Amino acid sequence: MRTSLRDKNILHGVTGSVAAYKAIDLIRRLKDIGASVTSVMTDASKNFLTPLSLELATGNKVYTGLFDDPMAHISLTSKADLMLIAPATANLIGKFANGIADDLLSTCLLSFKGTVVVAPAMNWRMYENPVLQKNLGYLKSQGVIEVPPEKGRLACGEEGVGRMADTEKIIEALRAAVTAKDLSGKKIIVTAGPTREPIDAVRFISNRSTGKMGYALARVARRRGADVTLISGPSCLNPPPDVKFISVNTAVEMKNAVMEELKGAAALIMASAVSDFSPKNKSRTKIDKASLKSLQLESAPDILAEIGSMKNRPFLIGFAAEAGKNVERARKKLLKKGADIIVFNDISMPDSGFGTDTNKVVIIEKDNMKELPLLTKEEVSEFILDKISARRA
Repeated sequence: MRTSLRDKNILHGVTGSVAAYKAIDLIRRLKDIGASVTSVMTDASKNFLTPLSLELATGNKVYTGLFDDPMAHISLTSKADLMLIAPATANLIGKFANGIADDLLSTCLLSFKGTVVVAPAMNWRMYENPVLQKNLGYLKSQGVIEVPPEKGRLACGEEGVGRMADTEKIIEALRAAVTAKDLSGKKIIVTAGPTREPIDAVRFISNRSTGKMGYALARVARRRGADVTLISGPSCLNPPPDVKFISVNTAVEMKNAVMEELKGAAALIMASAVSDFSPKNKSRTKIDKASLKSLQLESAPDILAEIGSMKNRPFLIGFAAEAGKNVERARKKLLKKGADIIVFNDISMPDSGFGTDTNKVVIIEKDNMKELPLLTKEEVSEFILDKISARRA
């Protein structure tokens, strides 16, 4: 999998921030997904956690002193695929930006030739200080990736931007750092989740879609360099970082958002489960259940078919969720809707379809069909996005 951290060697720097305690969870998460982690600690960081705790978490020797192993700054960096500084203090960022190498971690940073990811953690005044921002700006201009801190209550009791980024955001930045940017500069629109068609002020018609497939597509497309717009119906999922996110409820709202974003798009992936029907008469108040004897329905917009009939349209990918292996029905949908690809999945299968982290799909094109094994939804996304990438060649 091209966006995986499996078997990647990460050299992890820990500096003297209260957020250093979060390093344990971060390391465990990285190991869970198959990465190897070796930690380097500054002297200040040892005020917040011990080398032994990191050694137990990483399963590797933890390095602290510049002269404990005089060649460590060379041997460690030569084996590393990535360097991660989490947490990164203002002091460490300033030293790195100005080429100062006075301890093991700063010498490693200067000798490392690969991508460096930093996750700052400090008081909001320090983070907003123009000198710190100048140092960060210079490092980013040299290819260093910042995972910006979050706003919240800080260790000092104040509120502001300075909390180290969430573990998942840091891991996502690392995944993006190892991913080839084969979709760079291409705008990709992804729709996700269900739509809700209101009956009255309380009730609505919807479906079981959670948005997991669409959100995975948006996340992986962004890692691969695409300019991503995610248009989502109601979902409990957090939008992936660095994507344009548009929240909608109804099929009409989703159609309007897609049409608004269509200009300049290289591809549209309709992974959403758009309602087929909408109540004809909608009440602004709650209808008394005694008077709700029946519902009159009308067809909701068929967004895939409308885009498919356009002359100048982007590369168009739709989904066909079926209860049973109705591949032929999905193939007919491809032709009827005017799509370039239909992704068929049998929602009656275990571990496939709505709400699962995995999916088993068949990718159907006009002259080709490829059945994939059961994969994670991110792995399925890779195959789908490969079709867009190959089209560019």
